[in-house]
Amino acid sequence: MQSVTTHVEGDVLVVLVNNPPVNALSWHVRQGLKDGFEQGLADPAIKAIVLRCAGQTFIAGADITEFGKPPQGPDFASVLKLMETASKPIVAAIHGTALGGGLETALCCHYRVAVPSAKLGVPEVKLGLLPGGGGTQRLPRLVGIEQAAVMCSLGEPISAKKALETGLVDALASEDGLAADAIAFARDAIAKGPRPTRSLPVKGDLAIIEKLKAENSRKWRGFDAPYANLRCVEAAAANADIDAGLKFEREEFMKLMTGSQSAAQRYMFFAERQAAKIDGLPKDTALRDVKKVGVIGAGTMGGGITMNFLAAGIPVTIVEMQKDALDRGVALIRKNYEASAAKGRFTQERVEQMMGLLTPSLSLDDLAQCDLVIEAVYENMDVKKDVFGKLDKIVKQGAILASNTSYLNVDEIAAATARPQDVLGMHFFSPANVMKLLEVVRGEKTAPDVLATAMAIGKKIGKVAVVAGVCHGFIGNRMLAQRQAPASQLLLEGATPQQIDKVHTDFGMPMGPFQMSDLAGLDIGWHRDPNRIETIREALCAAGRWGQKTGKGFYDYDEKRNGTPSPEALAIIEDFRSKSNMAKREITDQEIIERTLYPMVNEGYLILEEGKAQRASDIDVVWIYGYGWPVYRGGPMFWGDLEGAGKIVEALERHGIKVADSLKAKA
Repeated sequence: MQSVTTHVEGDVLVVLVNNPPVNALSWHVRQGLKDGFEQGLADPAIKAIVLRCAGQTFIAGADITEFGKPPQGPDFASVLKLMETASKPIVAAIHGTALGGGLETALCCHYRVAVPSAKLGVPEVKLGLLPGGGGTQRLPRLVGIEQAAVMCSLGEPISAKKALETGLVDALASEDGLAADAIAFARDAIAKGPRPTRSLPVKGDLAIIEKLKAENSRKWRGFDAPYANLRCVEAAAANADIDAGLKFEREEFMKLMTGSQSAAQRYMFFAERQAAKIDGLPKDTALRDVKKVGVIGAGTMGGGITMNFLAAGIPVTIVEMQKDALDRGVALIRKNYEASAAKGRFTQERVEQMMGLLTPSLSLDDLAQCDLVIEAVYENMDVKKDVFGKLDKIVKQGAILASNTSYLNVDEIAAATARPQDVLGMHFFSPANVMKLLEVVRGEKTAPDVLATAMAIGKKIGKVAVVAGVCHGFIGNRMLAQRQAPASQLLLEGATPQQIDKVHTDFGMPMGPFQMSDLAGLDIGWHRDPNRIETIREALCAAGRWGQKTGKGFYDYDEKRNGTPSPEALAIIEDFRSKSNMAKREITDQEIIERTLYPMVNEGYLILEEGKAQRASDIDVVWIYGYGWPVYRGGPMFWGDLEGAGKIVEALERHGIKVADSLKAKA
């Protein structure tokens, strides 16, 4: 099958791209476009050309699998120049999405017609790049500085209606008549002749640039690409000659393209998609039907889990043991939905629809006909085994029984039932209605179709699901422990909470180890005996410093929970250190990196050695989506490769940490 074909409609040549699934600009597509346009320009009987795409979408972007490989076929810039300088009008007929290189191709057409459902945008910033085919220079000429700056720096597509309002699209076609409408538009354009975007003046106010920087300072912290995109839009305004702007755009593009941030973000693009695949499981594995879900526990976690299913249109029966706890949980779900409605995310009617799918209950018996039951009760093995033993007797055969445990042995939980093949872990991250990660924990006896169904359900409710094996803490929390324990030891040796936390936030993490502890609550797991003090954490708890919930932990907090360094906490730490006879010394930021982040990489290798994760990229997906690891660093395993195995091994051995055999072999 040819990727690009042509056919004649009277005096109009239609150039048709057919490169499924998304008509990406692979080298053979670029070659086909070049040949097609040259054919139309050389034929005196052809007066106009229409560029259209087969399938579900217009050109959805570049073929990023070609990035970093030796170039083939005509380069993108030469094809765009051929189109833009054509002596006959070229009309882009847009349906589906015109994204990135696809929109840049449309920008080099002289006119654009789109169906109302189409979306247009330049999402390259999300891959650590900028639209390097002239997008940052041509967009401002068509839609103005303000709209172009927003589109390039945020990467969000706009609707065809918005595109028409801004001048990005010249006309809307009917949904089922794009082909005919585009040809009719092309015939009308023959008299007008070509209208190259490059010849249009740049209009608009550059004040939007600083406004965008201010509004997104937290979101963009550590990222290079948003700022590079804005610099290019500024260059468009500064250069009446588009060629000077294109030269600047190319220079900025190459800086990003050859940098580690874009490499990391492109890696994560594929890693997320790879995580959905289950090794050794046939693609055609039949899934179990999940039409009704049960959730045990109406607390913060149970309520959050429930919201995911209601939002996906799946009825949920939520069970609590006490009526006040049940009422409180249901009220919180409604409150959260109504807060979202107040922000315009959906209508009040939608709130009522979702709440109408919820059945509150005080009896496990009401879960009997559920297809999937998820327990979100107290993190205690005896409690969970008791719950699963009861579910085994109540819930219909063939239903999936899932535990939301963060650490506990799923095989031991499954053994409390007579159907361990139907049991697995579904570890949601808090707040469960917001966080995208879902660790799906495969037990020793979990049936293949149960695992496949859980992964599919994760996708249906908008999660990024990753398969994990049974071990303490699974993937994410197991690695987290390798950061937290050394961080506490560094306190004993002389570092302060704020120094350690700053190293991690400067690295790009949303918060450091002690900020995270204060948020979670220092009293979690505390034995509640103020006279038994064996750790700094216990010393803080004994002093009533339980974290943000009490307004003081490792830090002091105001009424808005803004933290500041605490003299009292530092005094408690100093007192504990002196009683431990631990000498205080200067700790460098580099040592903090070596002792808190390098052990995480090492643990990742151990997880792979033990088969508790399918692939290194899955580990990175867990840390990106579950713990806020900066995406521009690509996850701990990708970052470890950038640091170098030899460097990490040397540091781990210097600090007396046992190195994974596979990491040592890589060095």
